[in-house]
Amino acid sequence: MKVPLSWLREYVDLPAATAHEVADRLTMAGLKLESITSYGHDVKNVVVGEVLEIEELTGFKKPIRHCKVEVGEATPREIVCGATNFVAGDRVPVVLPGGVLPGGFEVGARKTYGRMSEGMICSERELGLGDDHNGIMVLPAGTPIGTDVVELLGLRDDVIELEITPDIGYALSVRGVAREVATAFGVAFRDPADVEVPAETEPSWPASIGDPTACDRFVLREVRGFDPAAQSPLWMRVRLSRAGMRPVSLAVDITNYLMLELGQPLHAFDRSKLTGEIVVRRAREGERLETLDHVVRELDPDDILITDQSGPISMAGTMGGLETEISDGSTDIVIEAAHFSATGISRESRRHGLVSEASKRFERGVDRELPLVASWRAVRMLAELGGATVQPGVTHAEVDVTPARIAIPAGHPSAVAGVPYSKEVVVGRLEQVGCLVTDGDDPAVREGGVDPTGVVTGGELAARLAVTGPDMITVTPPSWRPDLTDPNDLAEEVIRLEGYDRLPSVLPSAPAGAGLTEGQRLRRRVGRALAEGGHVEVLSYPFIGADDFDRLQLPADDARRRAMRLANPLSEDEPLMRTTLLPGLLKTLVRNVGRGFGDVALFETGAVYRPRENAPAAAPVLGVSRRPTEEELASIEAALPDQPLRVAVVLAGEFERSGWWGSGRQASWADAVQAARLVAAESRVELSISADQHEPWHPGRCAALYVGDTLVGHAGELHPRVIEAYGLPPRTAAMELELSRLESGMPGPVQAPPVSPYPVATQDVALVVPDFTPVADVEAALRDGAGELLESVRLFDVYAGEQVGEGNKSLAYTMRFRAAGRTLTVEETTAARDAAVAMAADRVGAQLRSA
Repeated sequence: MKVPLSWLREYVDLPAATAHEVADRLTMAGLKLESITSYGHDVKNVVVGEVLEIEELTGFKKPIRHCKVEVGEATPREIVCGATNFVAGDRVPVVLPGGVLPGGFEVGARKTYGRMSEGMICSERELGLGDDHNGIMVLPAGTPIGTDVVELLGLRDDVIELEITPDIGYALSVRGVAREVATAFGVAFRDPADVEVPAETEPSWPASIGDPTACDRFVLREVRGFDPAAQSPLWMRVRLSRAGMRPVSLAVDITNYLMLELGQPLHAFDRSKLTGEIVVRRAREGERLETLDHVVRELDPDDILITDQSGPISMAGTMGGLETEISDGSTDIVIEAAHFSATGISRESRRHGLVSEASKRFERGVDRELPLVASWRAVRMLAELGGATVQPGVTHAEVDVTPARIAIPAGHPSAVAGVPYSKEVVVGRLEQVGCLVTDGDDPAVREGGVDPTGVVTGGELAARLAVTGPDMITVTPPSWRPDLTDPNDLAEEVIRLEGYDRLPSVLPSAPAGAGLTEGQRLRRRVGRALAEGGHVEVLSYPFIGADDFDRLQLPADDARRRAMRLANPLSEDEPLMRTTLLPGLLKTLVRNVGRGFGDVALFETGAVYRPRENAPAAAPVLGVSRRPTEEELASIEAALPDQPLRVAVVLAGEFERSGWWGSGRQASWADAVQAARLVAAESRVELSISADQHEPWHPGRCAALYVGDTLVGHAGELHPRVIEAYGLPPRTAAMELELSRLESGMPGPVQAPPVSPYPVATQDVALVVPDFTPVADVEAALRDGAGELLESVRLFDVYAGEQVGEGNKSLAYTMRFRAAGRTLTVEETTAARDAAVAMAADRVGAQLRSA
């Protein structure tokens, strides 16, 4: 919303405040400043001149005129001009030599087209008054010669541009901003809507409201004999341009001017094009309307229309129809002003992708009391500026609406802000906003939260907060503030007008025993461990498409194909909630590789969404007037999917980088398994690994990850078809593991292990086993056989060759033994080693490798 400061001063007795000071006060009051633009402050030496003589110069490709212009000096000025829309005797703005136009454009005397030109005759655009550059600006006859044009036309002005959020629709008008400025400076406010409207009972044009949910007030007034050639006055065109609207014609400019000033959108119909009674209703199946932008629109049954006997003539509150628009020959005009449903206009505007200045205001809430005033002012201006005759009578269709009443404790703003406000301050600030405040409370409002008319007032909250103070007040918000609907809205008004800068910065006290849960700690530890292990964390959107299941080579009956579909997805290509983390990670990997980063190790931690068996198709939609019952909460819970927390890793390229120190190492399935080991170590659980076949992994290079008998994830190299489908680098590896299952298997609080002061004894052992034997099974057998003296076991070599026989492999381990209370003997460590070898021989058929 762009608001010229000069327009504000008409309704507010501002002190000698600059635009920046006004903007600062508005910002303190909670309005967001976008920019401040200054006009005309650099303009100088522009005066009114009268054209005395015009000489047409010939021999040039375009019309050139040599003019003598009287500017109030001893002798007339000679000026060369290319415009042809003025004649001798016209009064025009003239920049004298040394003068400056907007933008710092300096004008001097120079010879051009063979004649001396001592200045310049200006158009509206050159003076910064608009975009009209079709000809010279001709001033009214009788304008005093030599008058300073800057003062005459009000060229010097500042425009404050505000960003209007949805909850302050009243500020989409000069009236609303002026009220805020008056409150901020503590000065008087003159309401432009405070005009006396004649009491008339005769209808102007027959009209009715066909759907009370779409419109609760509809007003029509009529003028005849309007002069379609009448021009909008300069002051109106300047204000419209400064406020960001393009002047069109007098009738349209008047409706736009009043919309900017009052906040009430208006629409003008050509009376000769109307047929029969006008009805405000919802659209019917199959109806169409060609709007003013020459687009034929298929109407939805939820659209709000203004219709006559011919059918739809306007999309209410959004855009008029082409058939009934006023034209260059319209002399009889019907002015419409109404109060439409805010949600209805919002949905209509978005449904058709049609956002207009009118729809912006209606969807934020318009003052219900304005249609009578705004329509009266519109017809009066058409009469005064366009020579029209106002026809007696007014059509006023109305649906009774009882204003909301809100009962709150006078101490509620204090309880919200943590700052003591007296009852007098609370009442005074609410009355400044325009509220009607009475002492006490209506029992119906306090006890039920709903007044006798059924308007929700927030009384339930007021009753709960009665402990904040003994005094209750009942507040009736003004008609121009439909956003004030509950006690917290009123508290916000008191707090912002008292000043957000007066709110203290107080850190909340931490209650005893609060802190991170064990699950939150685990998630942080896992992220830190993976990052320290060389992985980079990413955050992907939790959305996937059905084609991701195919690219992952999932079987038709795979549970991961059952996914929740979004009602309003961001993209139709990804309308499903993810059931696995891998698609998002793989797409991120492809994006990195495509941008030249081929050595990538990524991880992500997040929830997946797995629909429950026999769950309801959709969760119930509940109101907000009360707390849901336990049964309603249970029905919502039943419709929600399971949301286990998972961690996933993908790797491609070099995991250990090459350089001057030597060659690196390519990432492989073993690194994916090691990432799972890192996660398990942070969870303090023992991870067992066995071969498996599970999509999307390679059937011969896939490991199943277990904690006890519980499957917690998979790791390995991706299937070649998956790599091809996503366009991944060859031999890409991945791991996905369910943290929620690890958390449930975690032991209790960490116990510090005893530290032995005695030395460690080391024994190496090399075992020959069949090459299909999992290393994890061999290690588990060694641990179980060695007993309590074993401190650690580590695989340091794997060999396959002629020395161990075909179909075999050699696994070499270092075993460390230590006792807590003594130094171990050679006999004890040898016996423990032999027991471990015996257990491996019994379980996996291992044999000691000979030298």
